[in-house]
Amino acid sequence: MKIGFIGLGNVGGKLAGSLFRHNFNLTVLDLDSKLMEKFKKKGVQIANSPKDLARKVDLIITCLPSPKICAEVMESGTGILKGIDKNKIWLEMSTTDESEVKRLGELVRRKGANPLDAPVSGGCHRAATGNITIFVGGERKSFEKILPVLTTMGKKILHTGELGTASILKVITNYLASVHLAALGEAWTVAKKSNLDLNKTFKGISVSSGNSFVHETESQVILNGSYNINFTMDLVEKDMALFNDLSKKLKTPLEISPFVLDIFKDAQKKYGSRAWSSMVVKRLEDKFGLDFRAFGFPDELTDNEKEEKGYEI
Repeated sequence: MKIGFIGLGNVGGKLAGSLFRHNFNLTVLDLDSKLMEKFKKKGVQIANSPKDLARKVDLIITCLPSPKICAEVMESGTGILKGIDKNKIWLEMSTTDESEVKRLGELVRRKGANPLDAPVSGGCHRAATGNITIFVGGERKSFEKILPVLTTMGKKILHTGELGTASILKVITNYLASVHLAALGEAWTVAKKSNLDLNKTFKGISVSSGNSFVHETESQVILNGSYNINFTMDLVEKDMALFNDLSKKLKTPLEISPFVLDIFKDAQKKYGSRAWSSMVVKRLEDKFGLDFRAFGFPDELTDNEKEEKGYEI
């Protein structure tokens, strides 16, 4: 199977790296020529346009920053829809709006091809090692056809149902992660003001009912002071907005979600759209004249789990 990958950013570049590492026939494309050059030096083929890439491969993967950018890559004069044809598969791995992925999916079907949405969850460090989780929505037959590709990029693969269901599940999980992160800022503030040993506090939370994946990962780079989680403020705001917009479409007014979104918007104003998302806790450090530093934590996360072939859950 020939695979094309568009979007070589923090997550996409690592997912494409897993495909290359496992000897798939790979063609890549990104606006950043430096990112493409890294793959070209390894012997990976480079496409001239999304249209060019779609013509050359059987599976077209997109992993892009926003629904707007994905629509441009799909629908422009040199877009994927100009090159995709019968029996090919489009795999949308961006975090996106379910109604938008359905709209684009219908355009893909009109070309005789098959759409799937497949956002990932688990952090960039797990994308690098092929241990990330992948949610997949769409036709079961197409899912099974590319399962060997999915189990190379990810460890736990969940088929969520029809096209769009994976995108809904993804924005739900990202919403929960954002709430946990905002809550961690308050937890570390109270711990610091109470003069607790922050190393022991980290261990205590980790073995308690208050533990979370966000604590186990992001608290480490918060305590280090790098805040480097390889995920930025603007992406959190985008994901939170997708969740809020979905609740409005469902005519389900929420209480916590709009409040947490406002916290991240405030942090983005203070530190910039490309600041690491974990810097949301720095709002409280700065407000109260504190720092949450502790010895022995890494400046960037690495995945120490052994890479192994993924499987459907």
